[in-house]
Amino acid sequence: MTGLINYVSCGALWLGLGAKLPDLIRHRDPFLRALSATLALGSLCFLLGAPPTVGAINRVSGIPNLAAPVTYAVITTYSASSMVLVVYWRGGPAVRHTARRWMAGYAVVVVALAVLFALGDAPAERRTDFDTYYSMTPYTAEMIVLYLVAHLIAVVATATATLRWARDVHGWLRGGLLTMALGTVLGTGYSISKLVAVAGHWCGQTWSPLVTQVAPAAAGLGALLFVAGTLIPLAGPRLSAWLLTWRAYVRLRPLEDELDEMLTRRHLRVPRPSWFSPTTLLVWRQTSIQNALGHLDANKLFDHDLYEQTHDAALLNASDAEAARAAAWAAIISAAVRIERSGQQTPAAGSDGRLLPRAPEPAALVHISAALASPGDAPASRPHRGTQGVEYP
Repeated sequence: MTGLINYVSCGALWLGLGAKLPDLIRHRDPFLRALSATLALGSLCFLLGAPPTVGAINRVSGIPNLAAPVTYAVITTYSASSMVLVVYWRGGPAVRHTARRWMAGYAVVVVALAVLFALGDAPAERRTDFDTYYSMTPYTAEMIVLYLVAHLIAVVATATATLRWARDVHGWLRGGLLTMALGTVLGTGYSISKLVAVAGHWCGQTWSPLVTQVAPAAAGLGALLFVAGTLIPLAGPRLSAWLLTWRAYVRLRPLEDELDEMLTRRHLRVPRPSWFSPTTLLVWRQTSIQNALGHLDANKLFDHDLYEQTHDAALLNASDAEAARAAAWAAIISAAVRIERSGQQTPAAGSDGRLLPRAPEPAALVHISAALASPGDAPASRPHRGTQGVEYP
């Protein structure tokens, strides 16, 4: 009876709460407050329901099974918080009034739980199977059924509203809502399994594993999915940006490799950053490439005629202006690098004062790098006069 599932679930919910706290502090939004309250109360439910915590509460209070109504009261409050969350999700002109009604209704349930426990008789401490053990005890049985039904109503309503909300949104938010809905549906397994076990006990059947094993597992898995759903809309866009940045960094590798020898020989490469985030690495690689292109341009090693020839041929083959420009730049960069490596510093053919198109933007470098990585797809280009035997790609 270590309560490992309870404590892991509690920690997961606190993780979600911690992720939402910065937004809560900055915005003071009623929806964020309801979400934070739901996460906090849900984590408290798991903490109080763990067998070691149950034993500690009973021992400190001196009242056998006092932990049961305390835990049930928190679960009921959690149910009310879930309903309030649903109300704020739906929105409307009477949001606050409706939320207050739900809170008032569940406050009555909490009071009823306390009264029923006081009227009932539960002298033998039961840390894990209280629900089935006292399911036939007057007043105590009613208390058990009341909190389970209140919890079931709340999770069903939350799942329904979340699924409705998910139909109206897209992207990471929709993914988060669907994950939360799945977690909430699994959360119904907690109250359903306990209600089935209680009903079985009324019929003379002993289904205690539903209470001691199935219910905690369903609640724990539901909590993990619920907190994951709250984090997905927050972390998803950041993850997408991280992956796109890293992808751009990797795709620039062929272009950097083409310029590598010159970058090293001419000391044009920017020092590698000590902080290896995708963004800093991408900027580092882009800056080194731009330094190399600037060096080639300053020495007038770009061949305008070759650019036009490659561009026109690519445009005829692909009818894609962006791909044609990338192929043309790839051709003249490769040719200029070979000229520069040979030691010839005379201007390339076709560089007699005519301007090339504007230097490629950082985003265009990726397409140029792709053209270099697949030279077989680029149109063949002819060698030009005045290059002293240097072959063009």
